[in-house]
Amino acid sequence: MHNIESLLSARQFLVPQTVGDHIYFVSNMSGRLSLYRMKTGGSIPEPLLPPEIALQNPHLMGTLYRVVPDIGKILVMLDQNGDENYKPMTVPLDGGYPEPFLEGDTGDFRYFVDEIHLDKNLLYLAASSHKEALNELYRIDLKTGEKTLMYRSKYGGGIGGFNEDHTKAVLLEGYSNGDIVLMLWEAGREGTPVLRGTRMEDRPEGYEPELENIFAVNFVRDDSHIVFFTSKFEDTGGIGWMDLSNPDEIHPGKITGIRHSGLGEFEDLKHTRGNGYLAFFNIDGSDWVYRADLDEETFTLNLTEVLVGQGELSDGVLESFYYDPATGGIALSFSTAVSPTQIYTISGKTGELTRHTDERLLGIPDGLLSKGEDYPFTSHDGLRCSARLYLPAESLGFQGPRPVVYYIHGGPQSQERPDFAWFSMPLIQFLTLKGYAVFVPNVRGSTGYGLSYTKRVDRDWGGEDRLDHVHAMTEVLPKDDRIDVSRTAVVGRSYGGYMTLTLAARHPELWKASCDMFGPYDLFTFLERIPATWKPYFHIALGHPEKDAEFLKERSPKTYIDNIAAPMLVIQGKNDPRVIEQESRDVVDQLNAQGKQVEYLMFENEGHDVLKFENKVRCYNAITDFFTEYLKP
Repeated sequence: MHNIESLLSARQFLVPQTVGDHIYFVSNMSGRLSLYRMKTGGSIPEPLLPPEIALQNPHLMGTLYRVVPDIGKILVMLDQNGDENYKPMTVPLDGGYPEPFLEGDTGDFRYFVDEIHLDKNLLYLAASSHKEALNELYRIDLKTGEKTLMYRSKYGGGIGGFNEDHTKAVLLEGYSNGDIVLMLWEAGREGTPVLRGTRMEDRPEGYEPELENIFAVNFVRDDSHIVFFTSKFEDTGGIGWMDLSNPDEIHPGKITGIRHSGLGEFEDLKHTRGNGYLAFFNIDGSDWVYRADLDEETFTLNLTEVLVGQGELSDGVLESFYYDPATGGIALSFSTAVSPTQIYTISGKTGELTRHTDERLLGIPDGLLSKGEDYPFTSHDGLRCSARLYLPAESLGFQGPRPVVYYIHGGPQSQERPDFAWFSMPLIQFLTLKGYAVFVPNVRGSTGYGLSYTKRVDRDWGGEDRLDHVHAMTEVLPKDDRIDVSRTAVVGRSYGGYMTLTLAARHPELWKASCDMFGPYDLFTFLERIPATWKPYFHIALGHPEKDAEFLKERSPKTYIDNIAAPMLVIQGKNDPRVIEQESRDVVDQLNAQGKQVEYLMFENEGHDVLKFENKVRCYNAITDFFTEYLKP
């Protein structure tokens, strides 16, 4: 039998950055995420941080670190074992003990890197208050330390894009997915006047925003126009343009040269040099990246070369993608459903693809892991829902219909993808090795299938999304004679934990077991306990505890907890700031009081994830052993 240590033997190689003759990267070689570097020609990786320091999962926070050669430092964002109270710190290029980057930090804010431009030595640092709904954005000169306040609001805002010399910027203030206001910032001028859209405080009662979903802004035509990503003209994303002298009108651009096929969306646009760009697509859950040229006269984006999506870099997911403005080179981390993360570079001069790591799973022969199969279904109201089904390899020798683990992703505006860098894929593969079928749906509310699909979960948690899952369990999966839906468990993380609790409580007849990983249980206490800067967003996208009290009560798993019949495993990180430990403890205490079968696994040194090696081993084994006890594969 295969153990979880075999799957976890492949170390993670994440967030690579090329600097001179070195590649800097994040890895869990020590059993926890830390920062390393190695020579591009091959060398033993050098640790750059003390062994007691653990980095956070970059999936949860954006820019985790950046090497800044001109100041001889590495900027790294550190928290305490997953509490997400990030502080910018610096260490020398060859490593050392972190020192505070900000002078006079009172501890009242947590920080996030919005953007960093090494060619200009400019850092754009976002600050979120611990005490109130207050977000700030600062521009910091990395050489001089000069600090400029660019933006302050109770709502989330950040950089949309800059002109070449960084004297002008478009700032974006966002309220929910797609609902964005554009503001124009100019160096030396007070205030940021609205360029397009209506700010929340100026909206009349009943105002319905147009969901233009504008970001990835680039100044063109001598800064007189901007070109950008938008969902205004195509639900699955495209490009648009605006004359800054007439911001009331935006116009569609064109994209030519697409070589992929399938369902998905255009995701991002990044400027490189001159009229050069990188265009990013998510197609059937897999990443495609093109080099592209922009015709500024016709605003046509011509895709000229496939960088990711074909050959060795196909049928998988980019964990990160770094473009070096100094050399034109690219560093990236890529994985698939059956192969762990690997670091690659693409030469800026020759375009040559080079692989720098060769991680593999120990003791698991090729062919035993499941690549999964596309398994879309038509839901109760005719909506197409994407999904994948992972079945045990035939060579494992399992006979008869397989018990099912129904896996629900977090977010909810997220997507489960063939990505070995994320928590779910080792778990999915471990379960298939144990004889389970794993069904992974991307129901309404998921990203990757257009803005309108993603928006379907706003203010409807536990509504139509729940019915998609019920329809899959009652009308779709029972027709597949390879699986046995009479032996099914449900598991999910974060919002997936919320949906696990909801399904276990509202549809108890469907499950033999369940596992909730840091899922919201009572939407009132969840909204009360989240960070203050998150509350404005959740009051819009989920509901307001006073204005929407009846709705929140009706959609809270707590309301139906008495109905839970199947045994439940609850998993939680002690330092989680998003779904705090008390939220999960409330579930356990309530089930214990009712005499229900419940087990609680709480990690003292984790946050909104399980990252450390020994904790992963314990967590994956606990889930699998729990399901095996009740599903008997």
